[in-house]
Amino acid sequence: MTIKDCFYLGKIVKKYSFKGELLAKLDTDEPAIYENLDAIFIDLNSTLIPFFIEKSQLHKSDLLRLKFDDINNEEDAEALLKSDLYLPLELLPKLEGNKFYFHEIINFKLIDENFGLVGVVKGVNDTTAQALFEVDRDGIEILIPLNDDFIKKIDRTNKSITVNTPKGLIELYLD
Repeated sequence: MTIKDCFYLGKIVKKYSFKGELLAKLDTDEPAIYENLDAIFIDLNSTLIPFFIEKSQLHKSDLLRLKFDDINNEEDAEALLKSDLYLPLELLPKLEGNKFYFHEIINFKLIDENFGLVGVVKGVNDTTAQALFEVDRDGIEILIPLNDDFIKKIDRTNKSITVNTPKGLIELYLD
C-alpha cells in the first residue's frame, strides 16, 4: 500500500495511558465514522505500516483513542507519536452533489459561467484562510477561491467543475 492509494486521516498527537494507548487528531468533519476501524496505516520513515486496532473510541469529539495490538507500554507508544495515519481510498465515504474531496478533483476542467474554460485543476491550496483551486491555464497559475457560493456544479462523469466567479477575477492573472 502506498500513500497515493490512501487518504490522510490524521496524526497521533499524544499518549493516553501507561498501557500504550494513544490519541489521534482526526482530519475529518465526521470522526464518528472512523470509530470502529480494524486496522490503520501509520507512516513510519515514509513507509506505510499496517497496525491492527485492538480497541478504539472517540475522545472529546475529534480525538480518537487507539489501542493497537502489540503496543502495550509507554515506550512503544512513544515511538508512534507525531506519526501520520492513513486509510485506503476505498474507505472514503462517497460524496454527491457539489461536495468533493480535494484529491478527487485533480485534473478536472474548471469552467467559469462567464469566462468559459479557465484551465485544469492541479491542486487545492488549503494552507490559507480561504482554500483555493490551483488552476493551470497553459502554464499560468490561476487561484480561484473555493467558495460554496462560486461552485455551481461538480460533474464527475465529465470531470469538470462549473463556477461563477466575480467579474474580472480570472482576468487579473491574464493581464
